[in-house]
Amino acid sequence: MGLPTLRQLEYFVAAARCGTFAAAAAEHHIAQPSLSEQIQALERSLELTLFTRSSRRLFLTDAGKQLLPLAERAIGGVVELAEMSRRVRSVDEGTVSFGTFNSAHLYLLTELIREFHAEHPAVQIRVTGLNSSEVADAVRDGEIEAGLVQLPIDDRELTLTPTVFVDQAVYVSRHRENTLTPIDIETLATRSLILSEARWSQDDPLRVSMLERAQRAGVVLDPIVEVEFQTHALELAAQGVGDSLVSFHVGRSMIARRGLHWAPLDPPVEEHYAFVTRRNAAISPATDAFMRMAQVILTRIHATTPRELVL
Repeated sequence: MGLPTLRQLEYFVAAARCGTFAAAAAEHHIAQPSLSEQIQALERSLELTLFTRSSRRLFLTDAGKQLLPLAERAIGGVVELAEMSRRVRSVDEGTVSFGTFNSAHLYLLTELIREFHAEHPAVQIRVTGLNSSEVADAVRDGEIEAGLVQLPIDDRELTLTPTVFVDQAVYVSRHRENTLTPIDIETLATRSLILSEARWSQDDPLRVSMLERAQRAGVVLDPIVEVEFQTHALELAAQGVGDSLVSFHVGRSMIARRGLHWAPLDPPVEEHYAFVTRRNAAISPATDAFMRMAQVILTRIHATTPRELVL
């Protein structure tokens, strides 16, 4: 017994509904003999008689009555499959699957999500991630489609774009006199420091960079407090617990609001960011559009960087 084709099922359902082969053929814009031949082929493949024929109309046999709802569901499933494919390929009805570091909401994500949702209100948006290493792992494992990460990262099985955004690490203190000049590593080693990324200190590019700088200078950076988030480090700095190092655009709004002061590092510590995707993997139109809008907003943010931080 062969398998029926979708076309045969469509012709069968049309004939059952219309009551004649002629009407069903007209509905599908084909010749009646062609439709009759396909239904006969369906009956042969199933080894069933589906219609009894009178001079005026068709009547379903018992087998035909049992087949009708099955055929309708099969056709509906194929239509639903095609609709699903259309939605996935559409920017307007897909799903954004994106990851980035936890502090991105302070200067990028809120504006990005608001603007993207206004332009594509039917798209579902799912943004996850705590830091760049976690995002890279999630993209590599196929849990998310793309992400924005700080370089460098382990790029095995991944594709990185060129740098899309550059930030700088800055020194932050509640005491203005501590920030009157750029801060070198020797000065930094004498300050009471609150450092973030406690759990990921071995992978955090800023922590690694400052440790290497201290080793070359023969000094030790020994923080008095370590926390997970830069925002928490800033809150503690605002309360006078110690001074901290943060990405300028992450800390920008809190620095101004909480009466903190900042100074660049000497030499500067640039932070480069790029988009990451899984190598040879297709990106949905929705996620691709989300990334393109993120690039526009990052360019807008870069234009507001203070002159003293632009190299």
